[in-house]
This record gives sequence, structure tokens and C-alpha cells, in this order.
Amino acid sequence: MLQIKSAIAKNIVDKLKSINPQIELTECDVAGMLEYPPDSKMGDLALPCFKMSKTLRMAPVKIASLIAEGFSAPCVERAEAVNGYFNIFLDGGALAKKVVSEIDEKGEKYGAPDIGKGKTVVLDYSSPNVAKPFHIGHLGTTVIGHSLKMLHEFAGYKCVGINYLGDWGTQFGKLIVAYRKWGNKELIEDGGIDKLVELYVKFHEAAEADASLNDEARAEFHKLEEGDSENIALWQWFVEISLAEYKKTYKQLGIEFDSYKGESFYTDKMPAEVQKLRDMGLMKIDDGASIVDLEEYGMPPCLILKRDGSTLYPTRDIAAAVYRKNTYDFDKAIYVTSAGQSLHFAQWFKVVELMGYDWHDKLVHVPYGTVSINGEKLATRTGNVILLRDLFALAIEKISDIMNEKNPHLEGKDKIAEEIGVGAVVFYYLSNNRIRDINFVMDDALNFEGNTGPYVQYTYARTCSVLAKTEGEAKGELKISAPEEVELLKTLSKFEETVRDAIDTYEPSVITRYILDVAGAFNRFYHNCTILGADDADVKSTRIALTRAANTVLGNAFGLICLAKTQKV
Repeated sequence: MLQIKSAIAKNIVDKLKSINPQIELTECDVAGMLEYPPDSKMGDLALPCFKMSKTLRMAPVKIASLIAEGFSAPCVERAEAVNGYFNIFLDGGALAKKVVSEIDEKGEKYGAPDIGKGKTVVLDYSSPNVAKPFHIGHLGTTVIGHSLKMLHEFAGYKCVGINYLGDWGTQFGKLIVAYRKWGNKELIEDGGIDKLVELYVKFHEAAEADASLNDEARAEFHKLEEGDSENIALWQWFVEISLAEYKKTYKQLGIEFDSYKGESFYTDKMPAEVQKLRDMGLMKIDDGASIVDLEEYGMPPCLILKRDGSTLYPTRDIAAAVYRKNTYDFDKAIYVTSAGQSLHFAQWFKVVELMGYDWHDKLVHVPYGTVSINGEKLATRTGNVILLRDLFALAIEKISDIMNEKNPHLEGKDKIAEEIGVGAVVFYYLSNNRIRDINFVMDDALNFEGNTGPYVQYTYARTCSVLAKTEGEAKGELKISAPEEVELLKTLSKFEETVRDAIDTYEPSVITRYILDVAGAFNRFYHNCTILGADDADVKSTRIALTRAANTVLGNAFGLICLAKTQKV
């Protein structure tokens, strides 16, 4: 559709310049002004002429009428002027030739905007705290972050996905003390991260009765910072156990990271940045702590060092950003965290700017809202968090029950149930604008008939089923014979601009909403237009081609939101 818009815009600009040669509107300006009317009776595209009225010194109604007079452009069937709007109706046959041939030609690359060539994007997302379970609160950063990575890769960017693990801090001193007092290697090896959590909880319970345990923990962490070999070995073991657990969840989601460099990696890189702040006179002492005063910029001070000289999150984030710029020379660095951290990012982004780093404006914070569970409450051994693996397991179990009822003899049911169950959770989450707080209702997410993951995966499987029955079919001439065909074509043609919009706004829900549009358009086409039983050979061939096009676009879009291309349901 972008190419069609561009061709139409060019002809509109030519018309406008014939009215007023001095007009400064460009083809790009006009293409951006073209709208999709809410009702197809008002056209497939429309240009509101009101903004041009002052420039042309002419009433909008008159402008629209002058543009419409004798107007022609590729894929345009007719055009008309109505109340200051220039309405454009597309030719179904011409649209079919353009859209179907482009989808067939580009395949997995259809819809990919060529905007990232030669550019690098670093994405910091997921980043759980080591030795703690992967809970529902990590879902947002994980699936939003990975979707943004897939979107940028699709657009040609070189992407570096970084899992900035929370693998440093006094909690490891506590865990070391707890392990030596109450743990053993066999128990931990067998129970994994759950046993580490139990030890951590037990430490806090014991420390309430004996505060000296906190002193022991601080001492053990200090030894860890000093490079004590025994503590380093234990710490590395805790990290390995945690990563093994996290990677099970990442595998379910189809996620891989390029780097797992956590907070510990930057401990020796912070002093140089702290010294630079001192040398530039940016750091001040406030009640014993070292800060950068940001009052001038409407923000509280950014804490760099505690009273005892130890570092804080901003210190580590600044050092990490400098390292990543030096290592990857990024054109953009994206951080996906909760909206509650917005001030933190605004503060250290400003500090980076004040330090004179000319890439400060390449740092992007992508915030998201909170998620809560409404309906069935999952019980966990930690008592107050909902583990992501439990949420996935419940979704998979419920999908298995539905499949056993609807299609008990389906081959590969376990794998399909996992793909649909996990996909249902992800799609439900990403269907919402990322900044909104979400109430997760499992029954709504798993519905095969609502605007859900199972519904769109079922639609994709339906396209696969139709295509499986058409192998060896000869291609005929494209022959558009029903309005549902045209509506499907128009929806498919919008994929690239949808991808651009999702990248520009850092908003994966733009893709999920588009997938629902494609699924809806295809299902209306499927129910109202006979495909394999069509009497006319060209009509049949056209409908098979449209099914193939819908299959390609849905598959491409699924890949942008961690959704599996399940071929049987």
C-alpha cells in the first residue's frame, strides 16, 4: 500500500502544483496525509483538504473538486470529491496483481521495510535477578523486548539482544551464608533454582531472629568482591543453575540472547566513569553520598556513590552504556523495563548527556505497565509471586483439555498444546498497549473464538490446511469476483506500514492488532467465498493465491511477536 500511496500522492502533488506552482507540499507530505476511511463506502483512501486551504487560499471543497477532476493513478478505479475530502477507490484486479505478486516474490521478506541497513540496535531486556524465579513480572520486559528485536531485525537492523542479569549484590552474600549453613550440593543440583529460593527465604527468616547473619552476609559479599576463589566458585554455580532454569522459559518462547553480561561484568568499568564525573566537576557530595545535581532539569539528584563509596544502579548503567557503545557502536540502545523505572532512566540518560557523550540521544527507554492475574490464582512455594512457568503450564494444560475434547486423535498434540498455550499468554499480553496495566484473565486468553492467540493460530492452521490440498494446482489468471477478496487484499497490503508504525512507536500491540485484522479478513473471505470448489478455474486459482498470501503475511507477523506457526490445531 505504501507504493500505491506514493504513486497517488505524486499525482495529487502534480495536480496541486497546476493549481498553485508555488506550493511547497511534497509527495511524502501528501502520502502522510492520506487516511483510511472508517467505511469503505467513503473510499479506500481519502485526503482531507482542510489543511491545504490556507496555503492555497481556497475552500477545501474546491480543492477536493479540482484534484478529483480527471484524476488517475495506478490501481485507482475512480475518485470523487465529497465535502472537502478527496476519496479514492482502488481497482480490485489491479490491487490483486500488485499485492499477490509482491507477496509471492518477497515471501518471508514481504512487509520488511528497508530502513535498518548498516545500523545496529542494542536491546536490553528480560534481565531477571539470579537465584530468583522467573515470575509474571518478567513477562512484559521479555516479550516486548524480544518483539522489538524481531521487528528491528525484520527491518534490516543488526540487533544485539542483551540479558543484563541481576548477578551482583549483597543478596549473594546472603545466599553463600545460607548455603554453607543449611544447603548441600546434591540437594541444589536436584532442586535447582527452587532450592536456592528456599535457602534465600530461610536466610531472611533466620536473620529476623539473629541480625548478626546480615553482617556475615556483607562480609561474604565483600570477599566475593575481593575475588575470593571459593565464593567466586559458589557465585558462578548459582548463576549457572539460574540460567539453566531461565533458558527453559526462553526456549518455550523461542528466544535467544547474544549476551548474558550481567551487573557483575561492569564492576571494573565503573571507576573510570566515576572519575570522569569528578574531573568534569559534575559530582557533588550530599550528606556523604556522591550525586549529580539535576534540579536544573526538573529531576531529583542522580545518586552515583553511597556514603561508603559503593556504587548504585545508575553507576552500573552508565558504565554498561559506555561499554556497549564502544563494543557495538550502536545507532540505538533500547531498554525495556517497567514504567516505575522511568525516572531512573531519565536521570542517568541526562547524566550521560552532561558527561559529553554525543550518543546520549540514542538511548531509548521503553516502559510498560504492570500485570496482575484476575481469575484463577496460582499457588507457588514462594507464596507471593506467580511463576511464569506455572502460568505457561496452566495454559498448556487447559489447551490440552480443549484439544482432547475437540480433536482427540490429532498427531503431536503435546507440542501443539505447548505452542498454543504459550502463544495464548504472549498474544494476550501483547494485545494491549504496552503502557497499560493488564489484568490477565486466563479463560479470555485461551478462547478459540475471541481476539486471541488460539484464534489467530487456528486461522493460520486453516490457511495451511487449504494449501495442503492444492499442491500441484496450476496457477491461472487473477480474477477478483467478491468484495471479501478485495478487503483481504487491502488488509494484506498494509503490512509494511504497520511494521514501520510498530518500530516508530516501540509498540508490539500494533502487530497483534494487525494480525487480528488479517485473521478477520481471511475468515470472512473463507466463509463467504468458495475456494477449492469454485466453478471458475481462474476464480479458484485467485482464491488459492489469496490464501497463500494470507498464510505468508500471518507467518511473517507471527515471527514478530514470539508466536509459533502452528500448522494443525
